[in-house]
Amino acid sequence: MRIENLQNENRKYTKSIGNFHVLEYVQDASVSPMNAMNEYFMSKMNVRRRQVVIDIDKDHSAVIQAGSMQWMGGNVQATSGVKGIGDFLGKALKGAVTKETAVKPEYVGEGCLVLEPTYKYIILADVGKWGSAGMTIEDGMFLACDANVKSKVVARKNLSSAVLGGEGLFNLSLQGNGVAALESNVPEDELIEVILENDELKIDGNLAVCWSSNLEFTVERSTKTLVGSAVSGEGLVNVYRGTGRVLMCPVAPTTSLFESTNTMAAKAAAKSSNTFGK
Repeated sequence: MRIENLQNENRKYTKSIGNFHVLEYVQDASVSPMNAMNEYFMSKMNVRRRQVVIDIDKDHSAVIQAGSMQWMGGNVQATSGVKGIGDFLGKALKGAVTKETAVKPEYVGEGCLVLEPTYKYIILADVGKWGSAGMTIEDGMFLACDANVKSKVVARKNLSSAVLGGEGLFNLSLQGNGVAALESNVPEDELIEVILENDELKIDGNLAVCWSSNLEFTVERSTKTLVGSAVSGEGLVNVYRGTGRVLMCPVAPTTSLFESTNTMAAKAAAKSSNTFGK
C-alpha cells in the first residue's frame, strides 16, 4: 500500500516520535464561504486541525481512545484489548474514575492508522523518558499510545482534601517504553517544565498537565492554618513532592480557546466526529 498526498503545502507533519506523527493543517482549504474567515484567523492564532498518524507493524501496535479512529489502510485490524471478564471490569472501573472510555481498542497488523481530527493541541511524549514509575496525566487527555505502554489508576494520597478542592480523586498513569499522544488545550511549547529534586511545587488549580508518577501528589491548604489561608486569599492548592518532573500550563485556557477546541461549530462538515465536543 502507498499513500499519496497525505502531506502537501497545506498539511504537514509537525512532530514525530517513533511511529507516531502529528499531521497539522497549516491552512485548511476545506471550508465554506460562511466559515472561511473564522478558519483563517484561527489558523493565524495556531488554532488548527490536527490528526495523529500511527504506523502499525509487527513491532508496533497501538491503543487508542474508543471512537477516535478516522481511517486505516493496509492489513490493520482492531481488537477489543480485553482479556476476559475480570479485565473488562477492571478497565470499566479505571475508565469511570479517570473520565476515559472503559475499553480502548488495540490496532494490530501492518499499515497506517489515522485518528479523528481535533482542534486541541497534541503532545507526543516518550513515556520511557519519564523513568520506571512513568508519567501521570490529567483527566481526559489520553488519545493514544503504543501497546507496550501500560496504564493504571493512581489515587491521590489525601482524598478528603481532593474532594474539598474540587479535584478528581484518581488519575491515569502511563509507564513502559513507547509513545503516548495526549490532547491539550495549551500548546506544548508554552508548557513550563519544573524539575524537582527532593523538593515541592504548589499550584493553585489544575494547571499541571502531567507529572512523574513517583511524585507524592496531594491537595492541601496554602498555609498551615485556616486563618492564614483566609488572610492570604488562597484556599487549597495542589502539592507535588519528591524528585521528578511536572509539565504545567502558564495560565488557564481562555474561554475563546476552550470553545474553539471543544466545539464542532468551526467545522460543519465534521459534525459526526467522535473527537469534537469531548
